Amino acid sequence: MLRKVIGIISILTLCLLVVPLAAEAQQTAKVYRIGFFGPSAASAYASEIAALRQGLRDLGYVEGQNIVIEYRWADGKVDRLPDLAAELVRLKVDVIVAGATGSLRAAKEATKTIPIVMAGSSDPLGAGLVASLARPGGNITGVTSANVELSGKRLELLKEVAPGVTHVAALGLADYASTPLSLKDAEDAARTFGLQLQFLPVHGPEDLESAFAAATRGHAGALLVLGGPHQAYSKQIADLATKSRLPAISPYRRFPEGGGLMSYGVNLPDLYRRAAIHVDKILKGAKPADLPVEQPTKIEMVVNLKTAKALGITIPPSMLMRADEVIQ
Repeated sequence: MLRKVIGIISILTLCLLVVPLAAEAQQTAKVYRIGFFGPSAASAYASEIAALRQGLRDLGYVEGQNIVIEYRWADGKVDRLPDLAAELVRLKVDVIVAGATGSLRAAKEATKTIPIVMAGSSDPLGAGLVASLARPGGNITGVTSANVELSGKRLELLKEVAPGVTHVAALGLADYASTPLSLKDAEDAARTFGLQLQFLPVHGPEDLESAFAAATRGHAGALLVLGGPHQAYSKQIADLATKSRLPAISPYRRFPEGGGLMSYGVNLPDLYRRAAIHVDKILKGAKPADLPVEQPTKIEMVVNLKTAKALGITIPPSMLMRADEVIQ
């Protein structure tokens, strides 16, 4: 009987020792801080941020428990990006996530030690963000959207829906980091297709009216929207394109969803989900220099038939069969 009592006392004593230790371990568990910043307003990244957060949740990261996400937004003022990057560095975040090339450049200039995960940079090699896709070499890795390389394909699709077009206007943000790269790719493709390309540089939505007026003066017969943080005003671009009777194509599906003719590009939320995997690897000790940059595996095309009808355009049946989504 005495032996039994002693055994019970020993078990109770052990429990009293273990419970405080477990509670202390839980209290001292690492809470990772992730910095995210972008060139537009938060509303322009709603679906992408939701995908990133879901990707992190799928990997066991719960906001408020083992991760905190610090958001910073430039609200269209890209000259603020260096200050926002510096602010995240001062917060000593464990990793920085950014999608736009301009944001990534600002982050790279702000720190050489904090890991940076790209979530859809158009051309990380051309922008000088990484040494190579296979071995990035610095503190940046992630996934690329390949938007720059797809500019030529978008011109080809415009020719398919409007074969008589000879002049195409290319709309892009004048001070956006990847605009020169996208424009060069488009110019090379335009020469191949025998098209005259007219560049319409804008700084924000306030320049759109004058840009479309310039397209009219330049006898543009179609519009190519270059990649950039103008997703926030995709509908305004779509409305002006329809008003100007211009068949138009954009990298982003928000464009046809907002009334534009068509889009051809990567699924951005999917890229942000995949970026979460890179964040997880880095938080577990992997070095960005050794993590290969992923390229998109799926390019999607969305066509708006209602807009095509308004423009008097017949979308070829073969294109409708290739489309991932047709908006009636």
